Amino acid sequence: MKGLHAVVTGGGRGIGAAIAARLAAEGVTLTLMGRNEERLRQQAEQLGGAHIVCVDVTDEAGVNAAFENARAAHGPVRILVNNAGQAESAPALKTDLGLWQHMLDVNLTGTWLCTRAALPDLLAEGGRIVNVASTAGLVGYPYVAAYVAAKHGVVGLTRALALEFAARGVTVNAVCPGYTDTDLIVGAVQTIQDKTGRSEEQARAALARSNPQGQLVQPGQVADAVAWLCSPGASAITGQAIAVAGGEVMTG
Repeated sequence: MKGLHAVVTGGGRGIGAAIAARLAAEGVTLTLMGRNEERLRQQAEQLGGAHIVCVDVTDEAGVNAAFENARAAHGPVRILVNNAGQAESAPALKTDLGLWQHMLDVNLTGTWLCTRAALPDLLAEGGRIVNVASTAGLVGYPYVAAYVAAKHGVVGLTRALALEFAARGVTVNAVCPGYTDTDLIVGAVQTIQDKTGRSEEQARAALARSNPQGQLVQPGQVADAVAWLCSPGASAITGQAIAVAGGEVMTG
């Protein structure tokens, strides 16, 4: 993978930052995309240098411009990691159209817009697309209907594109983390606190117990799975949704 140009969206924190660091260790040339310029800049500095582009992945024109910017800096995109996402919780009857649409826009439409922007390079040169979905893309969870629907959409998109491009030198896969130790679990912790009256520590422990290994998934564990899917050794792997969840969800 050395020298290949990878774009990682949501690359400034959490799972995205871990993926960027893991790919950098493989010698990949990086463009980090996200909404927070300061966070992206800090991450780029930690990596010893990476190109950064501020973009809202729900903005079609902004996404197209961001990928042109990335190409100008580092050439054709050969690896795309669609990591940008957001989770918000609400009971079904309190999930209004605004929340529903926002979850679809950020998690599903954003993944599609970035994929479409990268496809000309990938189809011309060959490469990898890895979508960071969630176990919520494989099973249901209460109080996050919109998020679950969006992540199921990401898995469906992954499978459709994998078949469409199977003979074109492009693999398309998804990784589906369970509850991961990043700031994105704050919403899940808060929901448990609100519904049960438990403390934050008790709520985090409850999430960890959902994992048969008895722990929250670590960002680096997700990053390792992504790096493998981007490697030459995974060239025959496409259309898969791989759960990184300690056995919480099993696919077959």
